[in-house]
Amino acid sequence: MAAQRRNLMQSHQSWTDDLPLCQMCGVGTASNCVYGPDGKGTQSHTNEDGHLRFRGEDGCFLYGVFNGYDGSRVASFASQCLTAELLLGQLNSSHTDNDVRRILTQAFDVVEKSYFETIDDALAEKARLSNYLLPHNENVSFHHSSQSQKVQDRLKELEQEVSGGATAVVALILNNKLFIANVGTNRALLCKSSSDGQNQVLQIGRPHSTDNEDELQRLAVLGVDSARVRQAGQIAGQSSTRRLGDYRVKFNHNEIDLLSAAKTRPVIAEPEIHGSQSLDSVTGFLLLMSEGLINALESAHGPEQANQEIVAMVAAELAQQTSLEAAAQSVVDRVKRLHHDVYVSGRQRATYCSRHEDMTLLIRTLNYPLADGALTPTQGGRIYPVSVPYSNSQSTSKTSVTLSLVMPSQSTLTNGTNTASTLEEGTPTSGQSPTATLQSTNTQTQSSSSSSGDGSLFRQRGSQAAQPDETGRVPPYVDFSQFYLLWGSDHSDSQSTQGGLGPQ
Repeated sequence: MAAQRRNLMQSHQSWTDDLPLCQMCGVGTASNCVYGPDGKGTQSHTNEDGHLRFRGEDGCFLYGVFNGYDGSRVASFASQCLTAELLLGQLNSSHTDNDVRRILTQAFDVVEKSYFETIDDALAEKARLSNYLLPHNENVSFHHSSQSQKVQDRLKELEQEVSGGATAVVALILNNKLFIANVGTNRALLCKSSSDGQNQVLQIGRPHSTDNEDELQRLAVLGVDSARVRQAGQIAGQSSTRRLGDYRVKFNHNEIDLLSAAKTRPVIAEPEIHGSQSLDSVTGFLLLMSEGLINALESAHGPEQANQEIVAMVAAELAQQTSLEAAAQSVVDRVKRLHHDVYVSGRQRATYCSRHEDMTLLIRTLNYPLADGALTPTQGGRIYPVSVPYSNSQSTSKTSVTLSLVMPSQSTLTNGTNTASTLEEGTPTSGQSPTATLQSTNTQTQSSSSSSGDGSLFRQRGSQAAQPDETGRVPPYVDFSQFYLLWGSDHSDSQSTQGGLGPQ
């Protein structure tokens, strides 16, 4: 079986070629980039991310995003093997939640063991050749320098063949229930839209990283100095404490200073599984994001509102794109532009944005309509959901008001001007769309927040462009009536008048 898996990895064949792709999701990607002093970017290595999106039998759907490093082998193998372990008859509608969680855990275990089986021979050869070069090996004459050089070259080839790993976030939908299995530092967000236009954003699980308290406690139980791990911020070059593959931290952890005191293998591939979560009557979308996409956005704008910002971008693109693939790609392109613009701006966060890794975004809609081109609000206009917060200095409560904001397209600019993105003060690059920052309506918890912006409220707007009045002015695009209504409910008329807010 190991030989079959090894041959399969070396071919272009796939275990899952005959499985149908899910048409209810879209994927956007971008390769890694390093910026030069002139702001121009170059790719430092081939794209190492992977993803899967399949429709199985019996109402089963499987999605995943894999963040590879030191090569794409593990991410590619995991995406194929995991699918084969889950969608070739293993799951059916009769399974209970506990059954599903058990099958998911077993699948990840099979992927990990199967991958190492594929590199067994290479690891054995590497060990033999390394022993050949040991100085105390009396059977070797180092006068034969050419032979020694050949051995060293072969060792480099073998190291490339066996090195590398991947993190994974996988979503399984069965019986209209959602399960999330996470290994590492990718992210899953579930966005639920309510009838009043608010988006409830739920981050499912926490990343397995060196600042995760639960993971640090797990390492401490094994004898690892968790304080040193937190301070280092990385383990063998990666921030993840759980990962697939990576033989160095799995088999040679005693040789790694941070992990040398561990009683057993400290870096594991066991998934943390969340669910089930019922999707009955849910309208919204599910997002699976690679670490590279998350880091790029957080480097540009900070981590505080990253979830809300990405949801705002997705909602805006779904409100105007006619395909999920186009929506996902547009969001990734927008994050890439924002990251680049912060770097060339030279402002405070520019130092965090000199490079970004591969980025992958998977969008799976849940009873969520795509844009209807016939309902464009203005000629050439584009829809952007906006949330206008108000915080009373005498109160900690916040009110978030949904407004209708329509930005003209490039072809309808007035006097050649454009509006910069509210996410970043810099001038947008060619083709860049303005984006609205979302504001949580509640004090943010660890994983859930609420934000405006599914775009559905804006499709009722007429399709005719606004006409100038007798003074030559165009009526405002933003209707503040709801804002004034909420303001008036919290303040007396006298306070409102004195404050200068509301209609005058």
